[in-house]
Amino acid sequence: MAAPRHSRGEDHPAGRGRDPGAAPGARAGGRRRCDGGAMIAFPISAAPRPVPARRPRPGAHPLGLVWTLVRTDFKVRYHGTVAGFLWALLKPFTMFVVLLGVFSFVFASDRHYKINLIVALFLWDFFAEATKVGLTSLHAKGYLLTKARFPSWILVVTSVSNAVITLGVFSVVIVAFLGLAGRPPSLAGLGFFILYLGQYLLMVVGFSLATSVLFLRYRDLNQVWEVVSQAGFFVAPIIYPLGILPERLHFYLYVWPPTPVIQFSRMVLVDGVLPSTRAHLFLAGVTAVTLAAGILIFRRHAPRAAEYL
Repeated sequence: MAAPRHSRGEDHPAGRGRDPGAAPGARAGGRRRCDGGAMIAFPISAAPRPVPARRPRPGAHPLGLVWTLVRTDFKVRYHGTVAGFLWALLKPFTMFVVLLGVFSFVFASDRHYKINLIVALFLWDFFAEATKVGLTSLHAKGYLLTKARFPSWILVVTSVSNAVITLGVFSVVIVAFLGLAGRPPSLAGLGFFILYLGQYLLMVVGFSLATSVLFLRYRDLNQVWEVVSQAGFFVAPIIYPLGILPERLHFYLYVWPPTPVIQFSRMVLVDGVLPSTRAHLFLAGVTAVTLAAGILIFRRHAPRAAEYL
């Protein structure tokens, strides 16, 4: 008498102990009987190993990012060629020669006026260019914030690098010209001039930090600033000496950041006179207030900057 056929799970030991609710194809492995009665071995498939969560890539070092962004801006502006680099050095020099030639002809009777005018024009040009670029820096380069993790203020600070390079070259040119003209500034004068440039840069950075985040929400801000800067050109003592105005107005003119820097730079470079301690304290106060206000505004609005990019 033929023995009763067992179920497939009982026919092979691999089927014993298997979860009754599991699908037939979910067995770990063994042999499977085909229609012809032959036993066919199938490979054992291991359960997929869990993939660990990818850790976020740490941000790069801020100094390395600053150098990379400065170098990139320089190459973009001057196309990364040797001629472009030479032009970056020659542009302030050629502009100085052109202005000196024109003003020497127009203002031949006043030797100091033309030098004072050239110094003021270059210092103003730095302020106008740097603040204009800094205002739109986050809007122009905000896409980089989605590519890597780094502080957003780096985009603002590095945006003024080209203007800083131009100002640095001009400073060397004007000091060399004064030396060749027989009126070299003193070491103390050079030291204070460098101090003024540093404070000037800090004021520009503070302004750029504030306006860069505000521009993301108020897109007309660049148009407003263009009008303000045009009016500010005549507020600062660039084309006129400060002494022609009543003394009671001097304080209000000195609140405008370019005014004390232009006036003090003229004094130490051309006139050979050091400003008073009170004047230096005033400039330090204007610098501190401008930078602190820019940092506070930036820290308040920067966390939501991505919503407006």
